[in-house]
Amino acid sequence: MARGWSALRIVVLAVLIALVAVLTMMVRVPIAPTRGYIHLGDAGVYFAAFLFGPTFGFLAGGLGTALADLLSGYAHWAPLSLLFHGLQGLVAAYIGYRQAARRQALGWAIGSAIMIAGYFLAEVVLYGIGAALVELPGNAIQATAGGVVAIPLAAAIRRAYPPVDQLGAPVIWEER
Repeated sequence: MARGWSALRIVVLAVLIALVAVLTMMVRVPIAPTRGYIHLGDAGVYFAAFLFGPTFGFLAGGLGTALADLLSGYAHWAPLSLLFHGLQGLVAAYIGYRQAARRQALGWAIGSAIMIAGYFLAEVVLYGIGAALVELPGNAIQATAGGVVAIPLAAAIRRAYPPVDQLGAPVIWEER
């Protein structure tokens, strides 16, 4: 049984999942060879990770992007988005949650590398090396934009509303 999952935490997580899905679907810049697209969802992934921690980063990042894939006609990408963006948020938060901007930048860089490498390998398998190379700069731009938006936004919200730190407290598991 998990302690610490209040109704408020569940609602905040649901809103973050929805936010990532909307940011992923709202602005799309298509990339022709893979029929993929650049989106703003990474801003939501990093926002959740740096403001609320690893659990929220993983769930909001993974479920939000997977939901966007399902709703946008990219259902075949949903499991990979769940994995790649979930790990992106998880790792970024493990490194940067409640840390200074330098530590968050490191989490952002490593989380971005995980997401970019994951999609690159999947695209090589699905579309070949040429198409995967074409998509590579787009994924880098997407990840960069996500960090540029999320790091200062998370810091500003933490300064303006310090109780937000209580929502990202670690979940404690106990056996019954």
